[in-house]
Amino acid sequence: MAGSISVSPTYAIQPSAQQVAVSTNYITNFNFLNQYLPDTYEKEFERYGNRSISSFMRMVGAEIPSTSDLIKWSEQGRLHIKYTNCTSAGAAASSTATITVNDTLVPNRASIGLTAGTIAVRVGQTVVISANNGSGSNKGIITAVATGALAANQFSIAYYEGGGQTFASATPCTVFIYGSEFNKGTAGMVGSLEPDDEIFETNPIILKDTYEVSGSDMAQIGWVEVTTENGATGYLWYMKASSETRLRFDDYLETSMIEAVPAAAGSGALAANYKGTPGFFYTVESRGNLWSGGNPNTLSDFDTVVGRLDKQGAIEENVLFLNRQFSFDIDDMLAAQNSYGAGGSSYGLFDNDETMALNLGFTGFRRGYDFYKSDWKYLNDPTMRGDLSSGAVNGVLVPAGTKSVYDEVMGKNAKRPFLHVRYRKSQTEDRRYKTWITGGAGGATTSNIDKMEISFLSERAICTLGANNFFIFKQ
Repeated sequence: MAGSISVSPTYAIQPSAQQVAVSTNYITNFNFLNQYLPDTYEKEFERYGNRSISSFMRMVGAEIPSTSDLIKWSEQGRLHIKYTNCTSAGAAASSTATITVNDTLVPNRASIGLTAGTIAVRVGQTVVISANNGSGSNKGIITAVATGALAANQFSIAYYEGGGQTFASATPCTVFIYGSEFNKGTAGMVGSLEPDDEIFETNPIILKDTYEVSGSDMAQIGWVEVTTENGATGYLWYMKASSETRLRFDDYLETSMIEAVPAAAGSGALAANYKGTPGFFYTVESRGNLWSGGNPNTLSDFDTVVGRLDKQGAIEENVLFLNRQFSFDIDDMLAAQNSYGAGGSSYGLFDNDETMALNLGFTGFRRGYDFYKSDWKYLNDPTMRGDLSSGAVNGVLVPAGTKSVYDEVMGKNAKRPFLHVRYRKSQTEDRRYKTWITGGAGGATTSNIDKMEISFLSERAICTLGANNFFIFKQ
């Protein structure tokens, strides 16, 4: 009989930190007049294990200094020329035709001295024309471009086939260039093509946090040893609170780079002079590949993903960062490929040793490309993205390796990781991770206020290069 997990009691997601006077955080339940004193454990029990969720950027990214409020880079466009929204003015069986290109042409060529809407085809080039509805295809040679009665987005073509055009007039079609042909003793190709590099930009944001404790509270000693994930330990409660503030700030350094969005025109944030920054999720959803409507959990689903990657950068190695359910779905998919997967468990450890644990999971697979699988704690944590009903992200696909880009600030080509963080730094100021102590307690002597204040600051932005090679898997 199928069982279920009771909804009560559940896991706690109420905030563990409160904005209250520090003295109330100390244990004061002492009653020495009671003859039955309690037995106490000397160390605080870590019931939630490692509570930090930062790890993603350390695994896939790097941190690189920057000196500017604006970070810009250019990425290569396609090498070959193809238009997918064209129409022919010629009728079926016509030996020649006028082709109109209706694709959106970017960038605006008028800004670089060319006629707005100029198409990148030239006289003498040979093309393939294929009807988008599958009704026929032809090959031909371009005989005139944007001249005489032809508009800037039109060219004339002469078909090679004796039967002429194989599809009806005004049928939407696709055109791509495959070569050229010239007669003997003629002049060379007229006109040249310039690459259309796409320029992207981002900007850093400033993150801050603060922890403070009064001098009196610093003198109070607890009776339970406290410890945190970064190794801070002791019987002074303010040490735990200070350490957890740092851990929380460390997590926010990562999650802000993942979740941040730029302030849209007309938004309240922009009106309040906050501009935001393009985060990882925002960039991949805007310029990358999006899978929605459930997890890809069959080989045919992943074939669709592979087919999309073929049309992008075709990066050989990729890493999948997944929530737990998506990870299990992939394990089940791979197990089903085994002939005993449906009725047994022969995959995993094949030694048939009863003393060995059966490994029911997979760390990666190859299907056209190499895919390595890793759990992403951030997507599982119930205090962060875990258990969201709307806008849930089940996983991301990140290409491995580096990408060559033209750094607009450096003025030269540079190799950069696909995903990396830029932080503000100059010869006199390093804002990657600043922390300083002020006040008049705890060794600080900067003011006459009887407290110690620890400040944290960072100024950073995330750069997602070649976002067309990334995938985001949404619910």
